Amino acid sequence: MNKKVIIVILIIAFALVGLVMWSYSRVGESTQVQLNTPSQLTVSETLYDFGALSMANGKVDHLFHITNPTDKDISINNIQTSCMCTTAYFVNGTSKDGPFGMPGMGGSTAANETIPAHGTKDVDVVYDPAAHGPAGVGNIDRFIYISQTNGGTLQLEIKAVVTP
Repeated sequence: MNKKVIIVILIIAFALVGLVMWSYSRVGESTQVQLNTPSQLTVSETLYDFGALSMANGKVDHLFHITNPTDKDISINNIQTSCMCTTAYFVNGTSKDGPFGMPGMGGSTAANETIPAHGTKDVDVVYDPAAHGPAGVGNIDRFIYISQTNGGTLQLEIKAVVTP
């Protein structure tokens, strides 16, 4: 091969690497949740620890009971998780709305839910310990962000120790 062909191949390779790096940096910018405004919603527990989980046993879930203690309805416009291994659903009687997941990973984050004044709603958080494969063993710490149209954000958290 002559020098011109090698130079063109190198330029194309550097351009592709630069494009990939730029796209990853853009995803990070657009998906960060603002936690500056405290939520008016309350929850009896913001952290749930599953303890030791085996990948072989499959997915696990936990219900968080969210209460609106105010005199006004609170609208939820966004629910997102910190990792693709975690999804969240709003429970409405016998049905579920969702799944809501990590931005940019194929799941939706846009929500259209309302928690009425002095009312409650449940959020079912599902964690898949096998989502990361054999490399996903050890301590995990995942977050669920529930954003309100008034700017408040409620943060929930799950933990576990994943074993094969």
